[in-house]
Amino acid sequence: MKLVRSAARFLLGASVILAPTGLGAQQPGRSPGAMVLDYDGPPASCEAFSESISLSGLVTITSATGVPAGPGEAAPGQAAPVLPEHCLVEGVINPRTGFGGVEYGIGFEIRLPSDWNGRFLLQGGGGLNGSVRPAIGPVAAGSTPALARGFAVISHDSGHQGAGFDRSFFDDQRAALDFAESSVPTVATTGKMLTQLYYGEEPHHSYMTGCSTGGREGMLASQRYPELFDGIIIGAPAMRPGYSNLGIEWAQMLLNRTLPAGEAGPAGFSADERATVLGSLLQQCDALDGINDGMIADVAACNAQFDPYAMQCQAGSDGEGCLAPDRVNALRQLMAGPRDATGRPIYVPIPWDTGVVYDGPGLPGFLPVGQPSPFGPATTARELDIDARVHDIRWDAAGRLTDTPYWTNLSTYLGRGSKLMYFHGVSDPWFSAFDTLDYFNRARSANGAETWDDAARFYMVPGMLHCRGGNAFDNFDMLGPLVDWVESEEAPAAIPARRSTGGDDTMPLCPWPSSAHYTGGPQLVESSYECRMPES
Repeated sequence: MKLVRSAARFLLGASVILAPTGLGAQQPGRSPGAMVLDYDGPPASCEAFSESISLSGLVTITSATGVPAGPGEAAPGQAAPVLPEHCLVEGVINPRTGFGGVEYGIGFEIRLPSDWNGRFLLQGGGGLNGSVRPAIGPVAAGSTPALARGFAVISHDSGHQGAGFDRSFFDDQRAALDFAESSVPTVATTGKMLTQLYYGEEPHHSYMTGCSTGGREGMLASQRYPELFDGIIIGAPAMRPGYSNLGIEWAQMLLNRTLPAGEAGPAGFSADERATVLGSLLQQCDALDGINDGMIADVAACNAQFDPYAMQCQAGSDGEGCLAPDRVNALRQLMAGPRDATGRPIYVPIPWDTGVVYDGPGLPGFLPVGQPSPFGPATTARELDIDARVHDIRWDAAGRLTDTPYWTNLSTYLGRGSKLMYFHGVSDPWFSAFDTLDYFNRARSANGAETWDDAARFYMVPGMLHCRGGNAFDNFDMLGPLVDWVESEEAPAAIPARRSTGGDDTMPLCPWPSSAHYTGGPQLVESSYECRMPES
């Protein structure tokens, strides 16, 4: 048997492979090369899958293994999810020898549950990718990842192998392009093809979820490949890393200036100073949502009225419970973000939130600068040529490849009825939640308020750091509401959330610009809050 349905060939390239809704459709810009497929129908077993098809071309299936139901790999700070019986297929797309004799190719794994619900999900990456993470679809899925719900889920390494923030793969043109953009449509369409071959029918709906780099990948999918997905969840997108890194460097430089002459630094915030900042934040902002519960739910009101000078030591003070004037001034400037020589903002402000002083397990908050970051050691500089740094960022080819904050015309994506859900930790120390909000608002303006409001939601997560962590309600399910929105036209409202560290406390996450407001009853119980719009 030579074909599935009416297609005699599946065309595979290093960019787009298949049309999202059909087989064999060649896309503009496809790299040369095609995969000829011999297909004998759905396999009798998982292990027989690689034997039931003959892939003579750009995809190599290295293994197909049946996995019994049982616990899967636990995400940081969370219990191990229970996964269903499924078929784990591993492989490589376009294996090749690249620049410098390095072996490249898009490594992937796809997990195909025995009890398939007819849906497909692409799992976004993280950092600079470089490894294939378990394809279970954990992002914004609460305690029940997509695989456990019956989705076919695929993950990938975006075209190279590496650890941490190793940028050496940028020396290879194709690996750089795959990381920046091409791996998303390539893996998505490969995954849909394999799903159809395994089950004998194509997915009836396709989704994508991701945070950080995965969030950026979700943005570019909606912007550049609008036919690929019916719904995308975009978390804390790493859409302007050059500028956010500059904001971190700017903050460190300002603090270094407060050190006594001759002290090398880098400067940080002491435990007493962090306690002072936290106390002032709670005093000025906690009750804005109707109750002092340790959470600043009304992000907009707090950031509109928080006064850092309330923390400044007065003349004659012994310095306890307050900040020196130069430290307050540095704090005010670093939270506001860097500006160029003309006074124009280079990066958005950092939100005032409880997690900015977080110093527990995992990532530190934004204010405990003076520590190494994933981008290198903390600087000891007391001067920074902002304009020169901006010039370097603008002419950094790798950075421009991965920037996704500019394109806001989503008319094709929205015109298909596809939906978008964004979320961002208010205390994210790497990428400001206000940057994602700025994109969300610009896209609303570009596409029209009515159209956008019918298709997109944005959720601030108070206290949450980058994608998870902090004193936050960072365990929430947006995947279920997204599916209901796409397939049943049930628009999402408040999203119930818990702490991933456990406990019985619950809070609602509210769609922007509304925020959770206490209405009575026990605190930190979801039913005691309502989503309330800001006062005009």
